[in-house]
Amino acid sequence: MSAMSVRGRRKPALLAAALAVLAMVLAACTGPSAESETAPGGGGGGAFDPDAPLDFAVVTHGTEADAFWSVVKNGAEAAGRELGVKVTYVSNGDPGAQAKLIDNAVAQGKTGLVVSMANPDALQDSIEAAVKAGIPVITINSGADRSKEFGAIAHVGQDEKVAGRAAGARFKDAGKRKLLCVIHEAGNTGLNDRCDGAKEGFGGDVENLQVDINNPTDVEARIKGALQTNPDVDGVLTLSSQVADRAVTAASGAGSDAEIATFDLNTGVVDAVRDGRILFAVDQQQYEQGYLPIMMLKLYRQNGNTLGGGQSVLTGPGFVDKSNADLVRPYTERGTR
Repeated sequence: MSAMSVRGRRKPALLAAALAVLAMVLAACTGPSAESETAPGGGGGGAFDPDAPLDFAVVTHGTEADAFWSVVKNGAEAAGRELGVKVTYVSNGDPGAQAKLIDNAVAQGKTGLVVSMANPDALQDSIEAAVKAGIPVITINSGADRSKEFGAIAHVGQDEKVAGRAAGARFKDAGKRKLLCVIHEAGNTGLNDRCDGAKEGFGGDVENLQVDINNPTDVEARIKGALQTNPDVDGVLTLSSQVADRAVTAASGAGSDAEIATFDLNTGVVDAVRDGRILFAVDQQQYEQGYLPIMMLKLYRQNGNTLGGGQSVLTGPGFVDKSNADLVRPYTERGTR
């Protein structure tokens, strides 16, 4: 057999192989489909139906006592109304109960999930089961460092260490020497990151204090006791707008000159910033943490789009102080900041 005849038969074989590779490449470029096993943006999953109804669930670790999450809910529901998407918001502060809410959403046939991950380990099995069932998941608020690992297509929120670092630096610039960082939810990794970041940015003495946001009277008593025990504390950083007001009252009751700053906003916090009772507030714009994921899930399901390029879609940190408090106040009144 001549070398020419061998080469002649190889050409069709090579052409067929090349066409097969091209077909696979083109298929991969069309976005999610019923046959795809790997979703754009890093999430793998089962069968994906791009024509399924847009019926999304938002499952958070928010508690009834924390008004922060009502703003997230407002954002998600507004996005649903404006984009023609059915949105169901549910929450539970107990990690095990939150995991069951995720399982319920999968069983109900939801076609998109938005999940906050204050306790990632407790939610891992449920989130991975949702991804395996072909449901795209976007994580919000906390758990950014585990989001991609669990198969989520994106994370929306702020980098808590970066935000904490910036808050600590502001206290340092204000000439403070000893800082008390008040953690209001046990086991919430994002809150620990805030205090760790504050310590880095402050560069001085930082002490953490654990309280329970569901017991406001005890929150105030614990902060007051810490300030009485440690009279050298001249700065208090709370991680929730609802705790901030209690901290202001506690400092007054303890006879302390410590200045208060906080994460997150409500109208009372903005008024306190304007009046000088609170030094500043870190604003992570949680309305966006409700609104953006609904928009992102719709675009993903209908057009294969993702945002972030594998990095978190950041909503903060921003800062509210006397220079911009008047601008922000009307938005807090209507529940969008």
